Amino acid sequence: MWRMAFDIGGTFTDFVLAGVGEAPRFLKVASTPNDPSVAVIAGFEQLLTDAGISASSISTVLHATTVATNAIIERKGRPTALVTTAGFRDVLLIGRQKRYETYDLYMDKPPPLVARRNVLEVTERVGPNGEIETPIDLASLNAMVDSLAESDIESVAVSLLHAYANPTHERVIKDALHARLPNLLVSLSSTISPKFREYERTSTTVANAYVRPIVADYISQLQSTLSERGVENEMFIMQSAGGLISTAIAIEEPIRIVESGPAAGVLMSALVGTESGEKSIITFDMGGTTAKLGAVDDGIPAITPTFEVDPIRYRPGSGLPINVPAIELLEIGAGGGSIARAEFGVIHIGPESAGADPGPICYGLGGQRTTITDANLVLGYLNPDFFNAGAMQLDVHAAKTGVERDIGQPLHLEVDRAAWGIHAAANANMEKAMRIVSVERGRDPRQFSLVAFGGAGPVHAARLAKSIGIPKVIVPFGAGVGSAIGLLRAEPKIDASITRVLEIVPESHSSIADIYLKLKQQADHDLRRLGVDAAPNWFRYGYLRYQGQGYEIRVDLPLVSINSDYPDGVCRAFHDAYARNYGYHDPLATIEAVDWHLVATLKTPEASLDLGWRAPGESSDSLNNRQVWFPENANFVNTTIYDRRNLGENHLIDGPAIVEDPEATIVIPPAMSATVSSQGHIIIDTGVNP
Repeated sequence: MWRMAFDIGGTFTDFVLAGVGEAPRFLKVASTPNDPSVAVIAGFEQLLTDAGISASSISTVLHATTVATNAIIERKGRPTALVTTAGFRDVLLIGRQKRYETYDLYMDKPPPLVARRNVLEVTERVGPNGEIETPIDLASLNAMVDSLAESDIESVAVSLLHAYANPTHERVIKDALHARLPNLLVSLSSTISPKFREYERTSTTVANAYVRPIVADYISQLQSTLSERGVENEMFIMQSAGGLISTAIAIEEPIRIVESGPAAGVLMSALVGTESGEKSIITFDMGGTTAKLGAVDDGIPAITPTFEVDPIRYRPGSGLPINVPAIELLEIGAGGGSIARAEFGVIHIGPESAGADPGPICYGLGGQRTTITDANLVLGYLNPDFFNAGAMQLDVHAAKTGVERDIGQPLHLEVDRAAWGIHAAANANMEKAMRIVSVERGRDPRQFSLVAFGGAGPVHAARLAKSIGIPKVIVPFGAGVGSAIGLLRAEPKIDASITRVLEIVPESHSSIADIYLKLKQQADHDLRRLGVDAAPNWFRYGYLRYQGQGYEIRVDLPLVSINSDYPDGVCRAFHDAYARNYGYHDPLATIEAVDWHLVATLKTPEASLDLGWRAPGESSDSLNNRQVWFPENANFVNTTIYDRRNLGENHLIDGPAIVEDPEATIVIPPAMSATVSSQGHIIIDTGVNP
């Protein structure tokens, strides 16, 4: 039994091939942005050749992708329309009153994915409790269908007022559209995001419709290509909330996979933290295009009920709201390929990236603008002869020329100080983001460890951790392909949710039972579509608040029979969660629930496949030495270079030192030290007192 996982990034596509009793095989190949499947097939065939197996030997293919995210950010979706209740045509334009820049008179709200001319109205009205106040008007319904029939629209979002409480009218519209336009893709808010708050629900449904044709074409083509190569089984895809879903679900509800790749990395970090005895983790994934930060609390990845795509400078309310559960992440334009420039006497980093084509200057593929990778090469952090296991030869002279031209000359700096300025400016951007994920969200960095992965993450991790007060950095085995490893350790997962505003009193147990009966029916339907023959494990959670509050907190709910005692258990769980978040609770206040969730995960034997580290027969000393620039010395220092593959358990490394992995590079600054754990992870002591 062999399993293949691949994660397509903006610069590199990462692969892991794992088999029973076999050491895992890792690979990074340059991404092909114009057609991601080209890089996938190239890496796929290379690993099969290296392992000496055929494609028919692959039992499972697992995939993380940014195709949906990129389509939204770059506004490259297909022509899309929105159908809504008469009088609510401008829900997306109005958005929320909240301003992400209070004093900016020229602040722009995120532009909707649908042009106003493509927003169509149907006369109907459903009340907040599901009562039909105005039956659907057939004349307006037919006029809407006629209008779409005469357009080039490929996908339609239907989001009617209070459809989460009663989806009847949305289903009538879907039937009418399919009767006249059978090839039209229709997304219903009552299916995609059956929750209240009209703006967020409509935005989510529109985003689903906007990327649905692109995701459908992409997945279908990739699945077909793999089948032609001899892969006999269906591909599974990572979803934003963690866990795997089938291609059928991903094609119909692509909004579930918007944060696909980063979610896999956070899952991997949670497992690495548990193996290392650490349950409080800040995750740091720095690749070639972006840096992504997340959190693991008490061994469980933090989940947010809603997130934003393409926010501006980390500002809440500046991006497009997506009202589906997702692993809590913060993404910034600070990857190895992020472009550095001098403006107004200071260094700016990103968010524009050189990506895979043409890439940084040092790649020698036509890149003309200085990047973080170029700076790290000039500083001596990267080995020009061993980048990506030696598959790429880096041009040090070209990198120095670019750094001097773009940063050194405008700012009157020597080339080494200019390169350090780029590195430090990138760290400053990431440090700010890390403070948002930790301090601003109630997490004390001194009580957390940092798990660093991605090709560039371990280069910057130790200094970042020290600057924010994190005492320990864990660089996991296989760090350079961390998200792909997370895919192999993930389990199939289904999350069913619905909005039902309900006061939690003893008499509410029958309503709660009815809610979870409907959610289980929905989850069972999706589980059948997964096609996995395994018994699910069930989890319940909800979003609750004190009556009168505007927003809710997540509460894990008891997984017991729902009887007259169940509301008391819900109240106790809420009080405990509220006290953890805010330091107090009000035992006399009335509690109400807003959103209800039911989660099913399937434990499969493949998810426990051995991906472990194989210790070398004998731990060896350093590979060699080279000159590396450290600010503590304000100069280049003769630095010990280690080959990670030769380091055995408990091997001690004193900084300054560089540890070279085939897929990543680890920088251990002066006054820090590192050891190799029994799982092959490198543990860096930053010198911070917890």
